[in-house]
Amino acid sequence: MPLRAIDRLVDFLVRYNRLLLALAVILALLSIAPAGRLAFDQSIESLYAAQNIRLQDYVEGKSLFGGDEFVFVAYTDPELFTDAGQTRLEELANQLELVSGVDENSIQSLNRTLGFTRFLGNSRRDQLIEFSRGILLGDDNQTTAVALRLLDPKDPDPHKKSPVPRAETLAEIKRIAAKQTIPTFVVGEPVLVHDMFRYAQEDGEWMGWAASGLLVLVIVFFLRSLRAVVLPFIIVQFVILWTKAILFQSGMQLSMVSSILGSLVTIIGVSTVVYMSLYYRKQRDEHNRVNAFRQTVKTIGTDVFWVCLTTAAGFGAQLSSHLHPVRSFGITMVIGSLLVLVAMVLVLPGGFLIGRERESLPVPRGEQQVNQSLEGLSHWVLDHQWAVWSMCGILVCFSAFGLSRLKIETDFSKNFRANSPVVQGLNFLESRLGGAGAWEVNFPAPASLTEDFLDKVRQLADELRALEGKDGPALTKVVAVTDGLDMVPTIPFLAGTPDTKASWLNRVQPEFMRSLYNPHSGRMRIMLRSYERQSSEAKEQLISRAGEIARSKFPETKVTGLFVLLTFLIESLLHDQWTDLMLGAISLITIMTIAYRSLWMGIVSLIPNVVPIVLLLGGMGWLNVPVNIGTAMISSDTMGLTIHDSIFFISAYLRARRSGLNFSGALHHVQSETRQPLLYSNIALIVGFLVLATSHFVPLIYFGVMVSVAIAGGLAVNLLLLPLLLQFGERGTNEGRNTL
Repeated sequence: MPLRAIDRLVDFLVRYNRLLLALAVILALLSIAPAGRLAFDQSIESLYAAQNIRLQDYVEGKSLFGGDEFVFVAYTDPELFTDAGQTRLEELANQLELVSGVDENSIQSLNRTLGFTRFLGNSRRDQLIEFSRGILLGDDNQTTAVALRLLDPKDPDPHKKSPVPRAETLAEIKRIAAKQTIPTFVVGEPVLVHDMFRYAQEDGEWMGWAASGLLVLVIVFFLRSLRAVVLPFIIVQFVILWTKAILFQSGMQLSMVSSILGSLVTIIGVSTVVYMSLYYRKQRDEHNRVNAFRQTVKTIGTDVFWVCLTTAAGFGAQLSSHLHPVRSFGITMVIGSLLVLVAMVLVLPGGFLIGRERESLPVPRGEQQVNQSLEGLSHWVLDHQWAVWSMCGILVCFSAFGLSRLKIETDFSKNFRANSPVVQGLNFLESRLGGAGAWEVNFPAPASLTEDFLDKVRQLADELRALEGKDGPALTKVVAVTDGLDMVPTIPFLAGTPDTKASWLNRVQPEFMRSLYNPHSGRMRIMLRSYERQSSEAKEQLISRAGEIARSKFPETKVTGLFVLLTFLIESLLHDQWTDLMLGAISLITIMTIAYRSLWMGIVSLIPNVVPIVLLLGGMGWLNVPVNIGTAMISSDTMGLTIHDSIFFISAYLRARRSGLNFSGALHHVQSETRQPLLYSNIALIVGFLVLATSHFVPLIYFGVMVSVAIAGGLAVNLLLLPLLLQFGERGTNEGRNTL
């Protein structure tokens, strides 16, 4: 920006600082209501691209058979088979049947199943008990469950649509379970998915506030200035409010990925405002507050502009994703990054110039010791260049090999702490009542059932039951239409053919046939249950083997279900990440090349941001840290978050070179002007984001730790490697002439 334009901008900011601050407050107040109404998309389907074949099969299966969103309300009762035990079970089933959002025709319980002996005869009692085992009855003959199917709040069919949100339905089910005299667990994949979104939303918001509070304490400790604390806090909160209000007015929703909006805006806002505050304090040693503010904006205002623009560009790369939540997250962060710049323009003039201020500002804590340490580090790096280059090269190569060792975490329960209610319930169900994973194989079926077709279904069901896992049967339950039809006695003229048996069974238990066979669409399915808590390799192998067996009988078989979607969820999130990372890198190099009018400087500004990502992901591979939801997008997220250090560093270096200083003198100037503020702001951010380690949601823990490590790595690379890159660029070039 030309100097004359900058002077006019500074004059405007100084003259109207109170008016600008008032405008920021008014906008924040107007944003409170719409921001509070911003919805949170809790659909697992939204985490897949619309053209994803697994998602298409899942949606088709739901439309044909009503889906597999089953919830189990389970407990252990030593008196289960007594009259008192059966009465307790019936009362629980009756209460759950009345819950809004539950398909009342789907309620299954042991006492209701045994009630079919009225129609099938007492001779079938033992057969019914064995049929219920692994679903409604445990091997101990004491553990039981009421199984129910949830209605979909987004189902286009008004007869199948839930009248209340999923959260309200599950809350009522859990309330009923909590009132039971026997410890009762509410378990199922829909519960896992719901609690994932709930923790992501609640903990994301809470941790954003907690991180901000901890940042305040760290900044107060180092800078000893209340103004330096209040300003970044206000800017971050204003930006969050404005971003949410804009999203609401645009008809968008927050996704699970977007729940970390506050945390990421905190990184951008705190780093830039703390840097400006420290630069302003140095200017106050020679100027009054107005002139110090003018000099601050003139000198580093353009740097702040490029910081916000490159951050927006880094997140903007995610707009190329096929996943709606990732695109939504990209849009959200582009808006948030640019609004940080708007907030700084509106808030900082008044923040620096309004109110009384001491004649001499306090010296940051440990300033002399920090300067001496950084000065010594600069000399050490320049004196041991080959050691630094060699060590960096070895680490990058070692980490690059670690990338091939990365594994995906598909045990969905590991998204929660081991002592959380959802994991305790899952452990109870999987240890006493079979697996919690519900899925299916579905295949073409005739409009009228024949014995030949049903024989093939029986054979397929038997082969699926024979599938062996590591410690026994791979599938804990296999349910086919033949299981129900075979229990109906053959009665000439009344129940002698498959179709008459099916009609009779429909009258006795309409949910059974309807959930497994759709004669109008010509499809049938076999319901499968398996353990949720197993490795990704075991799950993927089991899904593949079940599909192969089913296709040997019915070539047009589709394997789908919530279990399948959850198994491949992280793979879905990772699908576009390398593309997004590449687009982000190209965008950042392009912007910084334009800013510095030098391709070399564009590349130099990117290297300190790529190296920490490689080291981080490679280290995860070598340490066998699996990629979960929190780390699936860490590479593309951190690309736009750590570049601000490089921009401030390079800009200060170029200003020093333009002033006539040689290379060593310029580095010394950068150390005093830039490194100290960056060190303080990065320490504040690292400590602030480590608060995410207290989350109930494990991916948020991973995210907080990984971002802290990435920030620390970016700082280390900027302190160690960036000076050497700048020195390398001095050879044969004249970067000191470049301007912003």
